[in-house]
Amino acid sequence: MARRVSMPAADDLFRPTSDAETTAAERPRRVRAVADEAETEAGPKRPSGRIRHDEKMTVYVTADELLDIEHARLTLRREHGLAVDRGRLVREALALVLADLEAQGVDSPLVQRLLDE
Repeated sequence: MARRVSMPAADDLFRPTSDAETTAAERPRRVRAVADEAETEAGPKRPSGRIRHDEKMTVYVTADELLDIEHARLTLRREHGLAVDRGRLVREALALVLADLEAQGVDSPLVQRLLDE
């Protein structure tokens, strides 16, 4: 006859591990991934940085463009001590280009490059 193993219940797995109650001052402060409306300041838009991103966009690049992105990422790490992933690098670059477009309009390098195509 097969012997049945008893498994712990959910209450046993997710029970408090200490008997002492923690006060609100002792609890770690919750950090929000998105700033409150009151915290946002007027001025140039900043890239989102290291937060959870709910939207996704696929961009196809050539092998040379991908190597350029990797080279820039490694240069940032080697020469400036900045460990950033490719996504953050692209978001930062995109924020710079869009801010420049908003500030300069038709005189922005983005418009000029697109008109030259």
